[in-house]
Amino acid sequence: MFFIIFGLNANAQEPCVYDTNVSDSTGNYKSTRDFIIYERIFGNSESYILLSLINSEGTPLLNLKTIQKSSEFISANCMDSNTKIVFQLLDGKIVTMIHNNEESCGSFSQNPDDKKNVRFNSGLFLFIKGSIEDLKQSPITLMRIQYSTGKQDYVLNKELVSTFTKKTEFPEKFFIDNLKCIE
Repeated sequence: MFFIIFGLNANAQEPCVYDTNVSDSTGNYKSTRDFIIYERIFGNSESYILLSLINSEGTPLLNLKTIQKSSEFISANCMDSNTKIVFQLLDGKIVTMIHNNEESCGSFSQNPDDKKNVRFNSGLFLFIKGSIEDLKQSPITLMRIQYSTGKQDYVLNKELVSTFTKKTEFPEKFFIDNLKCIE
């Protein structure tokens, strides 16, 4: 009996954690916390990708945030109406998400503490019909962001212990674990 109860607790999913959860006369809006799904530190350069899920008036959205730090100049990766995120799932399916058309090349600044250049960009992406069901059923293994200025591929890990957020994340199961939070 002990093993059955322990086994159920070990496989239990974490409860939803929201940054925003508002329901008032103007409408309903909820957003999960940011989850870091990719991190790369090489020499004097750092790259981070964070995702969160949003439900705005019944419309599910994916919020992508990219952060780059470097002692060198950082080129802009711009997002526009042609920008897409393509996920390859473990079961072989491909899921594409389209940008919401707000053009953005992000912001550029310099960190006063370490004098590194910092580029931050974010964008909202729409789910294509049927994609949510696919994302709920299979882990993601690869993510491609097709910017207006080029494309980048990212291999996602099963587990990521982030030096940036100091949290352990499970990038491959991001959608499996969190889509329930915005339904």
